[in-house]
Amino acid sequence: MSVHVIHGREPGPTVFVSAAIHGDEVMGVEVVRRLLRVPNLEALKGTLLAVPIVNSYGFLNHSRYLPDRRDLNRSFPGDAVGSLAARLAHKFLTEIVMRSDVGIDLHSAAIHRTNLPQVRVSPRKPEIFTLAEVFGAPIVMMSGLREGSLRQAAHQHDVDMLLFEAGEGLRFDEVAVRTGVVGILRVMRHLGMVKAKGIAKPKVAPMRSSSSFWLRAPVGGLLRTLKTIGAQVEGGDVLGLVSDPFGDFETEVMADEPGLLVGRTNLPVVNEGDGLFHVARIRPHDDPAATIDRLAGQLEEDPLFDEDEII
Repeated sequence: MSVHVIHGREPGPTVFVSAAIHGDEVMGVEVVRRLLRVPNLEALKGTLLAVPIVNSYGFLNHSRYLPDRRDLNRSFPGDAVGSLAARLAHKFLTEIVMRSDVGIDLHSAAIHRTNLPQVRVSPRKPEIFTLAEVFGAPIVMMSGLREGSLRQAAHQHDVDMLLFEAGEGLRFDEVAVRTGVVGILRVMRHLGMVKAKGIAKPKVAPMRSSSSFWLRAPVGGLLRTLKTIGAQVEGGDVLGLVSDPFGDFETEVMADEPGLLVGRTNLPVVNEGDGLFHVARIRPHDDPAATIDRLAGQLEEDPLFDEDEII
């Protein structure tokens, strides 16, 4: 596991940025690559620990998991003499996480799904919302700590953590990458680690969601989606249609309450019970269209990115 360490000349916080804990979530690898090329790091205060690929085994094999079929993000705190997953989790926790004050872990949706850029935080640490809002993704979502996860292990060692989700497994997404790079720099600017020059604050505050739910396939068949990520939905809206190959039947996939579409499947062939649409519950006064448009427009105008960076 390779780690790029940047020590500033002046003291400051230690922040780790990690990607590819799930080996097929390659979007974060590109975020880290671009982050390490940013001129702002030349005057860094504190220390940046950048780990572009945590699960190198899965990354090389285009797999979410380790060779022993374990999920690394369910293997923390790990064990120095345990399984491969346990040893890697233990090494990452002791050598990276426990040396840090703040961590930013980069993820994407699993293969054949896509996520709207979002930051997930633990409801057990409401003060972390400040960093999440500074990051500037379109939405901040409350997400409970799962047993064996990196976030749970970091919480137990009093390390604040943001989890950034965006894009699709095994795919690059320019908007997701830009959101990730700028978001990390904003957090570092807020912590006093880098100069403010060239790092603009988000033009609008992100939306907040305290909970979310999945709409699942009522039957198996061919899915035609009518809504995509970033769309606001109301109760009774039809988000997709599932039909048989002959067109003899057609079943609607309907939202039973309002929210924001933050994730969806990209597969047209679905089985009964498959998760199709991930909907976040948002506050009534939130304006999803305006928030997403203004944040996306800010990314397009950001001088940090030029045509050579487009993927």
